[in-house]
Amino acid sequence: MPQSERWASIGREILFSARTELYMSLPFLDAALSALAVSDGFDTATLATDAKHLYFNGTWLAQQYERARALVNRAYLHSVFHCLLRHPVKTRGRDRALWDLACDVAVESMLDALDYRCLQAARPSVRRQNLYRRLREQLPVLTAEAVYRQFRRERLSPYDCATLAREFFIDEHTLWPEEGDDEQDRQWQRRAERTETAMNTVFADQATGGAAVREQLAVTTQGTTDYRAFLRRFATLREEVAVDADSFDYGYYAYGLRHYGNMPLIEPLETREVRRIEDFVIAIDTSMSTSGELVRDFLRRTYELLQQSESFFRTVNLRILQCDDQLRADKRITNARELADYMEHLELIGQSATDFRPVFDHVNKLRGEGAFHHLRGLLYFTDGLGIYPKKRPSYDAAFVMLEGQAYPDNVPPWGIRVVLRDQALCTSQGDGT
Repeated sequence: MPQSERWASIGREILFSARTELYMSLPFLDAALSALAVSDGFDTATLATDAKHLYFNGTWLAQQYERARALVNRAYLHSVFHCLLRHPVKTRGRDRALWDLACDVAVESMLDALDYRCLQAARPSVRRQNLYRRLREQLPVLTAEAVYRQFRRERLSPYDCATLAREFFIDEHTLWPEEGDDEQDRQWQRRAERTETAMNTVFADQATGGAAVREQLAVTTQGTTDYRAFLRRFATLREEVAVDADSFDYGYYAYGLRHYGNMPLIEPLETREVRRIEDFVIAIDTSMSTSGELVRDFLRRTYELLQQSESFFRTVNLRILQCDDQLRADKRITNARELADYMEHLELIGQSATDFRPVFDHVNKLRGEGAFHHLRGLLYFTDGLGIYPKKRPSYDAAFVMLEGQAYPDNVPPWGIRVVLRDQALCTSQGDGT
């Protein structure tokens, strides 16, 4: 047998053994563990996955196995967790090196938290522990999306990024597709939902130390929303000066012109009924969790949609409120130009804890003063953590959050929960999510 085939055979046996041990110890991961077909059809130095196959280097696996069997178990589960949390399909539009690092940090933090002998190779290094501690001071859950945003806020240098990458590197991400497979993504979404359900029900008493896994699964299984389509629900029906091309028959119109000269039999209507956004409130949570670049991206995307005539009237009555634990700012916007100027000179005020009640009290006061004519709704950009009003307002209130850093379960029953992907706030990505 050629040497390469021998190492391939050894590698397969090692991975099959690891999968069996993981099955026995973590039965709630059965759907995920069986999803990747083991293959040596890609030249990798360690492990690699395209979310369909798990490619391996037999020599590297043998070396890891010789050091500690738990190292192989962790490596196998590392790649599986990437797929279960759908990291590969979320790559597009992000800084690749920083995203790869954030994904590895998120996955390794889960593995370091799982209290199973089959995963305990060595105590986490001091560097790891310090990083986890620093991140958890800012982030309730260490999802890849949240860690990525935190690294961007900190302006992590290329040197620090490379240093941390060496600390957390296990598998290669070169096969992660720039264009995701929708059906494959849905399959991993279903596996994540099945795993979360199993951890919370049948195997609840066996998921030792699995809080970190539950938290990340709870985030990744949340559905996302098309932002532009969502905004339409706040539209108001109103007549607008415009030719309504659907209100008359072109055949009769042309017949009149042809037989009677300049005398069409049916004149087009000069107005038409349209649904667009007129009165609207945008509230911004300016606490530590949603400040800075995140808020600017949200407003930038909203501004892009405001410029599109099919979504908004040319003249609007838009109020932008800033609030952390108290109302900090109230700006009235009447057209796209004013919003552009507001964006250019935007100054965020706050950085305290989050209390949603002052915003609703202020909006109710404005309504009593006649500031709105057809207020359909309020959009609150937040992470979902804070003190909510106990009573439902007389208008729709939506709490908009970003995938990977959202806590929609905290929203009361009367609130609308909206979870967006990062790409939904990127103007370069079009109108989809």
